[in-house]
Amino acid sequence: MSSADRRIIFASSLGTAFEWYDFYLYGSLSAIIAAQFFAGLNETASFLAALLAFAAGFIVRPLGALVFGRIGDLVGRKYTFLVTITLMGASTFLVGVLPSYGSIGLAAPIGLVLLRIIQGLALGGEYGGAATYVAEHAPPNRRGFYTGWIQTTATGGLLLSLLVILVVRLGVGEAAFAAWGWRIPFLISVVLLGISIWIRLQLSESPAFVRMKDEGRRSKAPISEAFGKWSNLKLALIALFGLVAGEAVVWYSGQFYALLYLTKTLRIDGTTANVLMAIALLIGTPFYVIFGGLSDRIGRKPIMLVGFLLAAVLYMPIFKAITHYGNPALEAALAASQVTVTADPADCSVQFDPVGKAKFTSSCDVAKNFLASGSVAYVNVAAPPGTLATVKVGDTLVTSFSSSGLDAAAAKAKAAEFSGTLYKALKEHNYPVAEKAVPVKNPDGSIAKNDDGTDKTATVYAMAPADTAAMNKPMLVVVLTVLVLLVTLVYGPMAAALVELFPTRIRYTGMSLPYHIGNGWFGGLVPFVVFAMVAASGDFYYGLWYPIVVAAATFVIGLIFVPETRHRDLDDIPS
Repeated sequence: MSSADRRIIFASSLGTAFEWYDFYLYGSLSAIIAAQFFAGLNETASFLAALLAFAAGFIVRPLGALVFGRIGDLVGRKYTFLVTITLMGASTFLVGVLPSYGSIGLAAPIGLVLLRIIQGLALGGEYGGAATYVAEHAPPNRRGFYTGWIQTTATGGLLLSLLVILVVRLGVGEAAFAAWGWRIPFLISVVLLGISIWIRLQLSESPAFVRMKDEGRRSKAPISEAFGKWSNLKLALIALFGLVAGEAVVWYSGQFYALLYLTKTLRIDGTTANVLMAIALLIGTPFYVIFGGLSDRIGRKPIMLVGFLLAAVLYMPIFKAITHYGNPALEAALAASQVTVTADPADCSVQFDPVGKAKFTSSCDVAKNFLASGSVAYVNVAAPPGTLATVKVGDTLVTSFSSSGLDAAAAKAKAAEFSGTLYKALKEHNYPVAEKAVPVKNPDGSIAKNDDGTDKTATVYAMAPADTAAMNKPMLVVVLTVLVLLVTLVYGPMAAALVELFPTRIRYTGMSLPYHIGNGWFGGLVPFVVFAMVAASGDFYYGLWYPIVVAAATFVIGLIFVPETRHRDLDDIPS
């Protein structure tokens, strides 16, 4: 590899890593962002709303792929991804200064979603440009190895976001981080933006694009040529359903959802979860380049197909192992004392409302919200119409209530009574429940007093965080590393495979759209879809069927329809 090659790979990879850093900051801090920008919803609904706002950036990525892919095929690779990184950095910085829900109300989540959309549009034009640029510079027999460095950038950006969050968290403390410190990683992005722009300004245009331009072979209408001509549209469909859809769910399940599972479901503190995930990412990241290089020798297709198949087979046991090593007390309680929700099915709804207008007041919704927000798995049993929902913990039965028609004070009192009874039952059956005394306040906000003049207190219950001392951290790192290795199998050769599918004149547009539909819609929705399935079913592992089915389907489609492309000459692919 020459010094010029190293400079091209470094510049493309570093800029792309910074762009992924910007994008994944939001997801890494989704629990805090839920409290800051969706404070008007209950805990379960606010977290789902935060995840959907995260997904909004993914949903618009195909539009960004069309807009910037067209520009990249008409104007050039270099200048297009200069524009995309500027948009990404600016919108990320603005998230860091955006007022919260408590300051500006509904304008806060609206502004957040708009900034996420801008990020998604920018990222939609980034990856295709970087992958195409590097591949068109690479020697034909080392294309997988060269583009393997680009594949490290998504994980590198996630790792960088976790490390910056960890340093800031440790520096300011948990309370300050939750209140205002979470903004610092977003604000830092303006420095990374300046570095990225400076680096990319040093690059020259792709030689394949320059030759095509000099020979007058540029496409005049890249979008219509890429997707209006069946021979090219067929390539896009094969890329989407035979490669990218499976890669997307494996990537987001194996790295991003795994982090959310540690913190949200298993209640492992954010610092510990970030450290564990960061170690696994550090161990696994070199394998993007290793598997990319291996694909130059044995082919792109067999490596990726093995990754899809292993993910479909191993996800259930892997996530059960994460529970076993991460929160053994919760696992033991779930096994020993099953929780059952018996309710009228018509009384139960999916507790998601992005605009905060719906009221989840039924006895079923009340019961499930307490359990879901407390990371308690449960089984659903149908009850006759009109029956109040009940929660059975082992042999203890707790009756829920409907808050419909109750004023705020009465609803709060009923909720306190129900939660207290429910948490006591959970604690009696060895669920990890914490309790603490809190001051009782009078209507005017002053603290109520006992007859002897001491402060009156009430006992408040909540699910306890995972016991750090009881965790098997080395085994957690091993299991998380296996998840990352599955990602490297399917993602390491991916850039080379996609670039080699499409002719030069429409390559940027042709590969960008299926890549971002797959990653934006199939992958970006993983956290939201999985958590929504878990909240509805009560089963921690039920949501995993989504990535399992998609990975299995991609394996079958890829096996039948995806060609092996490692020997192709990029300039000779027919259009």
